[in-house]
Amino acid sequence: MTDGISRSRRKKRNLKKRFLESWQWYLLLLPGLVYLIIFHYIPMGGILIAFKNYRPARGIFGSKWVGFANFIRFFQFPDMFKLIWNTLSINLLKLAMFPIPIIFALMLNEVRSARFKKTVQMITYIPHFLSMVVVCSLVILFLDKDSGVLTDLFVALGMKRQNLLGVPEAFPWIYALMDEWQGFGWGSILYISALSGVPQENVEAARIDGANRFQVIWHINIPAIMATIIITFILRLGGLMGLGYAKIFLLQNNLNLPRSRVLSTYVYEIGLMGGQYSYSTAIGLFNTMVGLTIVLISNAFIKKISDVGLF
Repeated sequence: MTDGISRSRRKKRNLKKRFLESWQWYLLLLPGLVYLIIFHYIPMGGILIAFKNYRPARGIFGSKWVGFANFIRFFQFPDMFKLIWNTLSINLLKLAMFPIPIIFALMLNEVRSARFKKTVQMITYIPHFLSMVVVCSLVILFLDKDSGVLTDLFVALGMKRQNLLGVPEAFPWIYALMDEWQGFGWGSILYISALSGVPQENVEAARIDGANRFQVIWHINIPAIMATIIITFILRLGGLMGLGYAKIFLLQNNLNLPRSRVLSTYVYEIGLMGGQYSYSTAIGLFNTMVGLTIVLISNAFIKKISDVGLF
């Protein structure tokens, strides 16, 4: 009992000592921590309206409690599986393109000219900073049936002239490719940074032993960044059910609606436009819980076979 009390006191003294020694770092951490609490943790209390028949005039606590009625309503919605499939089909295509930033980073790492490397990086980073309105407008212009650059290219390759944004089956590919084009350069930064930490003596030793560039990449570079790849892959898996509504909404039209109507656009329609706040919150909570479950399962599985995981 006495040993336990003294051990607890020692821990408190050590914590106090570390805090006093590093108080500047904690001060730098404070604004980010305050932002996280105000804009991320406190609003989580609003999840409660998913279990209520929320009325703004009555407030969250004054609204009637309905339990899982909003969830049951969604599960009974005739188009539920269609919305889920539309969301999954786009995210599965995006997941299939997961290696693109990795391959780009590995290729860029092999470039010896620093000037050329910086130029390529700058060009590939630019789309990330473009407004989604601009990016979607470019896609609409490029795929225009009469004057679109990409449409003319497809016609030259033997395809018939048509408005691809009006073809429902083409929409998941258009969105996934657009999203990858906008983000692969920026997404490669993480892997380029990880590759910069690869010990050059290992690379030189491999080359002395006769390894070519591909063998160096396969046996040294990729294993060195494998932990980063695994963690980012697990996080990507967690977003299989998540898809921002803004880009979808900007590219959506009556012709591609059968494949462009996803969970996020449905929540936007019934929540912000229809005023069904409880119902839309329930769908969002269901979406989040599915994503969390996928992360936990994939993390446990991948950690078991590779000993690397989020936690």
